[in-house]
Amino acid sequence: MKIQINSTLATIPPSGIRKFFEIVAEQPDVISLSVGEPDFATPWHICESAIATLESGNTHYTGNRGTPELRAAIAKYLATKFALRYSAKEEILVTNGGSEAFDIAERAILNPSDEVLVLQPGYVMYSPLITLAGGIPVGVNFGKDWKLSIANLTAKLTSKTRGIVINYPNNPTGNTFTQAELKALAAFVKKHNLVVFSDEIYAELIYSGKHTAFASLPGMKSHTITISGFSKAFAMTGFRLGYLAAPAEVIAAATKIHQYAALCANTVSQAAALEALQNGEKEMEKMREEYQMRRDFVVRELKQMGFAINLPAGAFYAFPEVKTKTGLSGEEFALRLLKEEKVAVVPGNAFGEDFSSYIRISYATGFSELEEAFRRIGKFVKSLKK
Repeated sequence: MKIQINSTLATIPPSGIRKFFEIVAEQPDVISLSVGEPDFATPWHICESAIATLESGNTHYTGNRGTPELRAAIAKYLATKFALRYSAKEEILVTNGGSEAFDIAERAILNPSDEVLVLQPGYVMYSPLITLAGGIPVGVNFGKDWKLSIANLTAKLTSKTRGIVINYPNNPTGNTFTQAELKALAAFVKKHNLVVFSDEIYAELIYSGKHTAFASLPGMKSHTITISGFSKAFAMTGFRLGYLAAPAEVIAAATKIHQYAALCANTVSQAAALEALQNGEKEMEKMREEYQMRRDFVVRELKQMGFAINLPAGAFYAFPEVKTKTGLSGEEFALRLLKEEKVAVVPGNAFGEDFSSYIRISYATGFSELEEAFRRIGKFVKSLKK
């Protein structure tokens, strides 16, 4: 007997990011600028908190929504840092990473054939998880220079449109919204009564000014499901811990899914996250300063090579257009760069089908490796002129 696989999965391609990650894993001496993972070790005091939890024997289940202490700390952190007021008891759910948070938020909200607008270029998980939740993802391109285009959103709006996915600072461009863009988007959301799935995992990694949480805008808390976590700002990717902050009825629905699929988030990781929120600000600031220095280097190098690139406002990615300069698509550029110079980047079509002339570069790697990687990239680009 051959076991039949869910037919929906046949429509979903493998992650373009993980595809290159697997290629890199099979080749020695490759410098990877492909995966969005901080190269910093998790600060030791956070690890010590996890170790102390293990040593104390606190390895049991927590409540479905997470420990009361961690939820209280998240609520305090959101209020202090982003002017967001959430009830720790009823409006916060601790999850196994931001990816689970997004997944169960979609499944909690969407009915079959509901449409969700997805701003692109955007992270690879959004459209597949909307599809798996029974919804229909509708790609909407940013405007020029990655600015929000209300006209583009309006053009894709239908009677079935239920929500919109936003991510800022954005992966893969590093762009973020201006206050004017946020105000315009809030008006659009209110006018059409949409649900906003706001992925703000990079909120702490913004290089100038302060991040404005979408739910903090007037009237937007009741429209918004905020998704965040600890992987990026606190260098805790392997701890796999995220959270949802949303109206109580949304959290109650998402908790139903979470309690059956996961029961609760990792107990040890929750203890580490509590320590990160309470005492991790200084290390976070140091990492952000390092990322900003790397960003400036990457942008300078790309411009010197003749590539068009906007200055990323946050996160740790650059998204240059490469075809105009080299004649190669992003995928051709990435494959040849990997083969000829052993540097891994991600083709832009992983983030939306209209971005095949781009590549994504992650500068979440050591500065000396970045320097060597760009020496190789420069050599590669020069070789294309011959």
